Amino acid sequence: MKRHDILVVGGGMAGLRAAIEASQSADTALLTRLHPVRAHSGAAQGGINAPLANAEGGKNDTPEMHAYDTVKGSDFLADQDAVELMCQEAAPCVYELEHWGTPFSRLPDGRIAQRPFGGAGFPRTCYAADVTGHVILITMHGELLRRGVTTYEEWQVTRLVIEGGRCQGVIALHVPSGELEAFAARAVIFATGGAGRLYSRSTNALHSTGGALGVAYAAGIGIKDMEFVQFHPTTIIGTNILMSEACRGEGGYLVNRLGERFMQRYAPKAMELAPRDIVSRSIQTEIDEGRGFEGGFVHLDLRHLGKAKIMERLPGIRDICQHFLGIDPIDTPIPIQPGQHYAMGGIDTDNDGASEIPGFYAAGEVACVSVHGANRLGGNSLLETVVFGKRAGAAAAQHVKTAGAGVDIPAMERALAEERGRLQAFLNSSGPENPAGLRDELQRTMTDQVGIFRSREGLEAAVRKIAELKQRAARINIMFKEWRFNLDLVNHSELPLMIELAEVVAQGALRREESRGSHSRRDFPKRDDDRFLWHTVAHRGREGPVFARKPVRITKWKPEERKY
Repeated sequence: MKRHDILVVGGGMAGLRAAIEASQSADTALLTRLHPVRAHSGAAQGGINAPLANAEGGKNDTPEMHAYDTVKGSDFLADQDAVELMCQEAAPCVYELEHWGTPFSRLPDGRIAQRPFGGAGFPRTCYAADVTGHVILITMHGELLRRGVTTYEEWQVTRLVIEGGRCQGVIALHVPSGELEAFAARAVIFATGGAGRLYSRSTNALHSTGGALGVAYAAGIGIKDMEFVQFHPTTIIGTNILMSEACRGEGGYLVNRLGERFMQRYAPKAMELAPRDIVSRSIQTEIDEGRGFEGGFVHLDLRHLGKAKIMERLPGIRDICQHFLGIDPIDTPIPIQPGQHYAMGGIDTDNDGASEIPGFYAAGEVACVSVHGANRLGGNSLLETVVFGKRAGAAAAQHVKTAGAGVDIPAMERALAEERGRLQAFLNSSGPENPAGLRDELQRTMTDQVGIFRSREGLEAAVRKIAELKQRAARINIMFKEWRFNLDLVNHSELPLMIELAEVVAQGALRREESRGSHSRRDFPKRDDDRFLWHTVAHRGREGPVFARKPVRITKWKPEERKY
């Protein structure tokens, strides 16, 4: 058994920032299924928001204006005190990253450069060309190494241990050796990212399954607002690799097969820089109504930006296009379609990352504070990771100082034995179902029925299908029966958890009879504040999710119609 005061699970930006903060005053370890610089945070291209007021046209930007844009972008479902906190701490956190060595792009006078992003009243997105997440991730990892934080790589959490009403630690599998181990900790922070691989068309990495979120849900932790799933407007056809919002922030056009800049029909003022939910629905509408290209896409056109600007500001985009499409965006439009991108929902936490269970915290995409509400603005996800990763790390360290009880070691030993038995039974399974096939069916169902546009008929069909998959998942067959480096076990032990998360998403979407942000019901096209201005919180019940409501915290801005 391994013991630490604080265990951070997840090696992306939220996890690294939490571990850096907690390690200042407590014995802290980081546990991650990947080497940290391979975390999905590195795929974030466009930038991180902060009201620095550096850009031309952004001189009057303030934290309050940043907060208003975020609340409006959320379709007024974000908790406004959390949003104000995030926006107040944005500039100090970005300057901290700068002082640690993050190589931000610069203005001629040396200040951090900023670009426009969707839904923002000012150009406030700080960037490093189009590889912002990658360079911040590497910078943070260097800071983690400098501080000597213990890191366990290639460990996958399979169980969260809660005993006596508080968190005791986790059980995790070391993939290369097949060792199953108990990690006892007085505080645990989950920072494990999103659940994009519930969908077949996703910008998320293959490891973004939501498995750790499912582990928390299975342990009795409440998860909030899971029906709100963001679709990024611009992903390349075939692979759905992200084409950053920076493409449009730098002036790229969206064009249909008739040569029209069609955003004029949907957001005449903001055009291509409307919030992501609006742009995604607009693109899908163009495709559905026959104005897209054969194959189901429209064009993202960067040609008018010129070679010099593309090479300076969007070199990563050009590289992706050349390698995965065989085209050069300097002289050829990019074929794009919307794809699942981000989960606004996650573990229900307060502004310090604390969950309902003492000693258990969450930060980043796996958490729901909520600062994104029904729709996230581009550039706010990286900001969320550093602001709330830092706060969760500090809160966990304070908990360790003040919490009197230590870890219940017998409870951890029992949990380890139970988990070993569960996984051994999983390995011994010899049912008729192919787990890879079940996963494909789940992903297709979510994409087709719980996607950009939703309806009662489609959601009810999805709920029925997910119930069927839930039963069939109990009869799967794991082909490889050994413990050591068993990727069958790694991938397919998460399948029941993924199905349960999909069940929460689909049932939550069915219950919410309105359209708000990313949740667009064809049968209920209007936002309904009288009936649905609340958060959805789901707990695991014997027969499926048990739903409750939680009020939205409103401070300054009363809900109003969104116009762009």
